[in-house]
Amino acid sequence: MYLYHFGLGELPFTLTPNTNFYLPMAMHDEALAVLSTALQTGEGFIKVVGEVGTGKTLLCRKLLNEIPDHFVTAYIPNPYLNPDELRRAVAVELGVKQAQRMSVQLLTQRIQTRLLELHSQGHSVVLILDEAQALPEDSLEALRLFTNLETETRKLLQVVLFAQPELDVRLAKTEFRQLRQRITFAYKLRPMNANEVQQYIQHRLQVAGYKGSVLFPVKICQSIARVSKGVPRLVNVLCHKMLMLAYGQGHYKMTMKLLKAAVKDTESIEQSSKVSLLAFSFLGGLSVLLLAYYALVVKL
Repeated sequence: MYLYHFGLGELPFTLTPNTNFYLPMAMHDEALAVLSTALQTGEGFIKVVGEVGTGKTLLCRKLLNEIPDHFVTAYIPNPYLNPDELRRAVAVELGVKQAQRMSVQLLTQRIQTRLLELHSQGHSVVLILDEAQALPEDSLEALRLFTNLETETRKLLQVVLFAQPELDVRLAKTEFRQLRQRITFAYKLRPMNANEVQQYIQHRLQVAGYKGSVLFPVKICQSIARVSKGVPRLVNVLCHKMLMLAYGQGHYKMTMKLLKAAVKDTESIEQSSKVSLLAFSFLGGLSVLLLAYYALVVKL
């Protein structure tokens, strides 16, 4: 691999969400602030929505790592579960013994008993679901019923949903109006802009141990931002491929040629972005020719 070639201690652009590489950009800091405020005020439902690859899972793990000690968390990374499976998964996360063997009625009672027990000990309980757009419709309703468990002053269970925009489409349906009304805090993650893409690339290289001269020039970063549309996952894919190609060719600086090759090899890059990159490159080359022609005319 290219680690030794570039003097790196680890791979800087892996797709596995790693909080060590977290870069405090505006949208993620804002999302964490919304989550923190909502959790502290005891709201029932909190929602964070973002397109594929915008960093929802990384944000989710950041929240899990930094949530205050008095919170007890139940984390479900794959919520494609029917209502019964969802109840049992929550029970297991909360430490309810023999949760897989109980009847539904007894299980519900044990969950409520456990929530009251944690509340009496001064704990707040948070259920965090990643990829929440995968929840079946009847499980969404079961999730709403969970938040009916409350004391006179506070919900016994708060729910944080990390999801793709498809969840908003589903919640817009009439049958989910009760659940929709209970989502009192929401945040929508946006893609990175060109400046943020440049900061993101340099930051990940620095965390990975890179100490050399600039690997990704500003213009290359701008082009990466353009074709990736600022989606962190696609930025990672392109940068990783460019580093591999540069290593294979013995280069130490990223070029437009390497980016074109990486883009061509990446199916998730939209065709319109690929055409845009080619057009941009063509116009860039054309401008150089025009400048050279102008200089020649002036000289004559």
